[in-house]
Parts: sequence; C-alpha cells; structure tokens
Amino acid sequence: LISSATKSLRMETEMLEKKLQDAQMKLAEKDEDKEKEIQSLKRLISELEFQLTMEKNNNESFLDKLRKEMKHKSDELEKLTQERTQLIHSLSQVQEENSLLQETVRRECEERCGLTAALSRAREQVLELRRLSGTFP
Repeated sequence: LISSATKSLRMETEMLEKKLQDAQMKLAEKDEDKEKEIQSLKRLISELEFQLTMEKNNNESFLDKLRKEMKHKSDELEKLTQERTQLIHSLSQVQEENSLLQETVRRECEERCGLTAALSRAREQVLELRRLSGTFP
C-alpha cells in the first residue's frame, strides 16, 4: 500500500513537475514575446520622436520663412501707403492749381467779352462819328 501510494505520489509529482516545466516554458515564451514587443515599441517611439523633431524643425523653418515674408509685405505695404499719401497730396495740389487756372480763364473770358463789347461800341461810335462828319462840313 505504501509502495503503491509512493508510486502514485511520484507519478503525480512527475506530472506536476512536467506541468510546472510547461508553465515555466510558456511563461518564458510570454516573457520573450513581451520583451520583443517592448523592443519594438521602443523602436517605434524612437522613430516617432525623430519624426516629431523633424516636423518641429520644418514648422519652425516654415514659420521663419512666413515671418520674413510677412515683414517684407508689411514694409512693401508701408511704402505703397506712403506713395499713395504723396499721390493724394499731389492730386490735391493739381486740383487746386486746376481750379485756379479755370478761374483765371473764366475771368479772362469775361474780360475779353467786356473788351469785345467795348470795341464794338467804340466801332459803332467811330462809324457814327464818320457818318455824322460826312453830313457836316
């Protein structure tokens, strides 16, 4: 009975040891798989960090370029605004001069009309005087 029990316990022990070995092997495989996954994730993280750094550098470069372009456009706008102001001032002066010239022309035309009328009257008077002098000796 003892021998049978011992034999039964040995067989059970061997089975348990085999199960333990199988479990340890599975655990080792899982550990190895997890280690591989960890390494893979670490590589992925490194690649993503590198890409992120490259994107940041590209964005900073792009922003610098945009800032320079914006500064250039702002300077250009300021220059054009100054030119526009000068042109408006020049236009105002030319319009004022034009108004003065129009007023001068108007006055000269009125004066000419007056002179023409006076000349006509003087001619009439001269003709009248000639006519009258022709009738009087």
